[in-house]
Amino acid sequence: MRVYDCSVDTDLLTGFRQAKVGLGRGEVVVLPTDTVYGVAVDAFNAKAVEALLNLKGRERTSPPPVLIPKVETMSALAHDLPLVANQLAAAFWPGALTMVLQAQSTLEWDLGETRGTVALRVPDHKITLALLEDSGQMAVSSANLTGQPAAVNVQQAVDYFGDKVSTYLDGGASPKGEASTILDLSQVRAGEPIRVLRLGALSLDRIRSVIGDVELKVD
Repeated sequence: MRVYDCSVDTDLLTGFRQAKVGLGRGEVVVLPTDTVYGVAVDAFNAKAVEALLNLKGRERTSPPPVLIPKVETMSALAHDLPLVANQLAAAFWPGALTMVLQAQSTLEWDLGETRGTVALRVPDHKITLALLEDSGQMAVSSANLTGQPAAVNVQQAVDYFGDKVSTYLDGGASPKGEASTILDLSQVRAGEPIRVLRLGALSLDRIRSVIGDVELKVD
C-alpha cells in the first residue's frame, strides 16, 4: 500500500502511473473527486467490479456508477436519451450530478443488477479526469464501507481499506465534501418523471432552473 501526494509533482507522476497500471490489472484504486473520495476500477472488467463491491460490502443489487471523461461519452454508453439529459449534462458536467440512463445493450460489461441502466457522471477534478482520459471509463463508488460516511480525505479512505488497496491518490480535502446528487432519467421517455434518488451537492433549485416544467419526483 502506498499513498501518493498529488501536490508533489514526482508523487503525482508516479502515483498516476501506478493507478493506471493497477486499473489495467483489475485492481481497485482510491482517488479524489470533486465530491468525495472514490474507489475505482475498470468499468469493463467484471472481476474488478466484483472486487469493488466486495471491498465496500455491497451486493450486486447496488451497482456502482460509471465516471466518464466528457459529455460526449454519454451517448456511447447510454441510448434513448431524453432531451433533458443533454440539457442537464450541458449545465452541470463536469460536476456533482449523476444521471441514471438506459444503457447501450451492446456494452460488454457487468456492473451488477442494473436492470438495463447505467449511472453516469463527469467529475470536476483534474486528476480523475486525466486518469479517465488515459484509462477509459471507471466504475467508481464512494470510498467507505457500506453504511459509513464517505471519505472526504485520503486518510479516511486509508482507515477504511488499509492494505486492501495498493494505490491511494491524495488530492487533498474534497472540494465539496458531499456526494453527488443522483437523478433517475431512465423512464422519462416513457412519460415518467425524473426521480431524485439521492440529494447531494447539487441542489434541487439549481436542477429546476434547468429542467423548467419537467416533472421532478423526490423519493
